[in-house]
Amino acid sequence: MRQIVLDTETTGLDPREGHRLIEIGCVELIDRRLTRNNFHQYLQPDREIDADAVAVHGIENDFLRDKPRFAEVAEDFLRYVTGSELIIHNAAFDIGFLDHELVRWRADATRISDLCEVNDTLLMARRLHPGQRNSLDALCKRYGVDNSHRDLHGALLDAEILADVYLAMTGGQVVMHLGGDAGAEPGQRSLSNQRGRLDPGRQRLPVIAAGEAAQRAHAARLAAIDAASADGCLWLRA
Repeated sequence: MRQIVLDTETTGLDPREGHRLIEIGCVELIDRRLTRNNFHQYLQPDREIDADAVAVHGIENDFLRDKPRFAEVAEDFLRYVTGSELIIHNAAFDIGFLDHELVRWRADATRISDLCEVNDTLLMARRLHPGQRNSLDALCKRYGVDNSHRDLHGALLDAEILADVYLAMTGGQVVMHLGGDAGAEPGQRSLSNQRGRLDPGRQRLPVIAAGEAAQRAHAARLAAIDAASADGCLWLRA
């Protein structure tokens, strides 16, 4: 399973107003493990960057004057992402800019969503945490992801942070060892096909039934999950 965690920086908020990409940052996950096979590119936008945007990412026009234009890196970028699942926070923003750049490059260019599956972590977070703040910074705090080294936004840095957040949101990294003796790396769970046999003479474990209050609390929790989740509560369906 190949996933690409992607982020961009831009000259402003709306490509329909002539705003352009100035940075693309991607990190690769294979079977939920970071590979270090990253894609990172600054871009010359051929226009001034809005002051409000500079305040967010700190990238100024002088820094970009000798950088390539999108058309010069488009084929490399498409080769890198095509066929993958893109993990993006607020995907509509980044995909809108990428599609805009692709059409400027070639009028008949294929849209990103036709080349890749797109998974929006902002929508995922809103389903998991309705009514709460779900910015990348808020999710870092919620899931214990360290972003203290980020003073300004940057596409590659934000993609690396989002990769950690996404793995935490979806259960962490999992390594499967099918028959070998290799152990799991620190912070990972190991699933093995080795069987263990229980001692028939072992002391029987006590079975403690839930009381009426606990059952009511459990039912209320399931109802809350069912109401908050777009797919409903699987336990109730079972």
